[in-house]
Amino acid sequence: MRFRQVTLCAAVAAATALMPVAAATAESEPHGSLTVTPSTTAPGGEVDLRVSVCGGRQAVGTSEAFVSQAQFAPAADGGLFAQARIRSDAQARSYDIWVNCKDSSGQASGRVTVVHGGSGHHDGNQHPNEHPDHRATPHAPVHAGGGAAAQLADRQATEQGPGTRHAVIGLALAAVAAVAVAGRSARRRRRSD
Repeated sequence: MRFRQVTLCAAVAAATALMPVAAATAESEPHGSLTVTPSTTAPGGEVDLRVSVCGGRQAVGTSEAFVSQAQFAPAADGGLFAQARIRSDAQARSYDIWVNCKDSSGQASGRVTVVHGGSGHHDGNQHPNEHPDHRATPHAPVHAGGGAAAQLADRQATEQGPGTRHAVIGLALAAVAAVAVAGRSARRRRRSD
């Protein structure tokens, strides 16, 4: 019974000791800023995105305001560059943009503000972007054919191997196992004496 108490105490001590390490390594990934030009645009407009935090040659930008993900490539003047189209049905508000480096560590974030043209006054019966001659246009790729294969391919492209979080968890489990083995060895030695 005493062995279980010692093992439990050792496991709690090891987990407590490794918690600050996990927090520090999780935040050690570089975070940069994203330049959005223009920072204010109308639905259906296009924005230029620039980021310099990525050490590699690729990054992906996402936002609720975008029609699809923005694929970053090297810019002629350094850093990475992408263009993104704003959804035609985007509401008038600010949207967060997140950029994740693909072939290096790093993240960036920024904002784009969507504004609607005209007086901004409309009655409750008509959507602010609807005009009598306005026809619906797609604002995202159409999900047709292929079933879930396209979604799986997209998910696999963005997934990466084990990261820092997995390494820290593995180290914590190894430390707990080492403490358990050491405790059991000490117990056996005491019995044999």
